[in-house]
Amino acid sequence: MSLSRDSAYALMTEYTQSESLRKHMLAVEASVRGYARLWAEPEEDWAVVALLHDFDYERWPDQANHPFRGVEILKGQGYPDWVTRAILSHAEYSGVPRESKLEHALFACDEMSGFVTACSLVRPSKSVLDLEPSSVMKRMKDKAFARAVSREDLRKGAEEINLPIDQHIGNVITFMRERADVLGLRGTL
Repeated sequence: MSLSRDSAYALMTEYTQSESLRKHMLAVEASVRGYARLWAEPEEDWAVVALLHDFDYERWPDQANHPFRGVEILKGQGYPDWVTRAILSHAEYSGVPRESKLEHALFACDEMSGFVTACSLVRPSKSVLDLEPSSVMKRMKDKAFARAVSREDLRKGAEEINLPIDQHIGNVITFMRERADVLGLRGTL
């Protein structure tokens, strides 16, 4: 099976009605795609994995089902094992350890993309275009801000891709800026 971004997007939108969850998957796609480009990996393949990593979450948000139900659906559609394994590995509780560069990138970009989105939306501009890594680092220290995001996972993600956290934040911001309009993060700029 050759992976198709269009097919992945159609599946994601079929299972996910929430605009914010769709934008989350698009933000993770932008970030993972950016790392694929940076590391000379198959960009479209990595993008499909990122786009689909949470497609089942809206229907089955509990740990007993997500991402397991989504993986069953993907296997039924003929997606290869490396795709489903990467998706399973992004959930700490799945029991699937992260091994490949793609798996580490997906984990590193999942929470960080969400956190960068939150940081962008509280700016006066409501934009990722004027967001700096130092601002994100400052927000990470504020435990009340985006409290559902594990700061440990943000740090662990950067470690897993062997980058200092500020560099990883800068990369994610850069990658998300490329898709600011689609992500709804152009704001007033």
